[in-house]
Amino acid sequence: MAAMRLAASFALLVTTAAAAAAEPPSEIAAKGETVIFQAHAEGAQIYDCKADAAGNLAWQFREPIATLIRDGETVGRHYAGPTWEIAGSAIVGKLVARAPGAAAKDIPWLKLDVSDRNGDGPLREVTTVQRINTRGGNTEGVCEKAGDFRSEPYAADYVFLKK
Repeated sequence: MAAMRLAASFALLVTTAAAAAAEPPSEIAAKGETVIFQAHAEGAQIYDCKADAAGNLAWQFREPIATLIRDGETVGRHYAGPTWEIAGSAIVGKLVARAPGAAAKDIPWLKLDVSDRNGDGPLREVTTVQRINTRGGNTEGVCEKAGDFRSEPYAADYVFLKK
């Protein structure tokens, strides 16, 4: 029984590693760029109940809030901007491309160019950020009262690259 559990755990680990190593879709590819750092994020996508262009109440994205994890340790945080902070450096990204997540409930995969930076930590040379392997984060359902908030749990991997 223990051997079967160990084999299943190993198979899951191999499958997860293969998924993480998969090429991102062409829409968000960063050809010729070098990976500097990669971190896993666990957090939430925050939504506001606001009127849309037609005047109907709808959930509108407000901001992310997430912990960045590497090798089981917290290494930084991700929040509105979008901003990533890791070990004395911070970068802000600007969306340049997106690709759909694997399921309707998954937020899209993204490619962002760095538009601002500060600090001398591991992100100081980053020029591009990819959000891949997303799980969750999209909201569903009716928005009934302006000013309400909704928090949708999500996970993703962030790949930090330089040209």
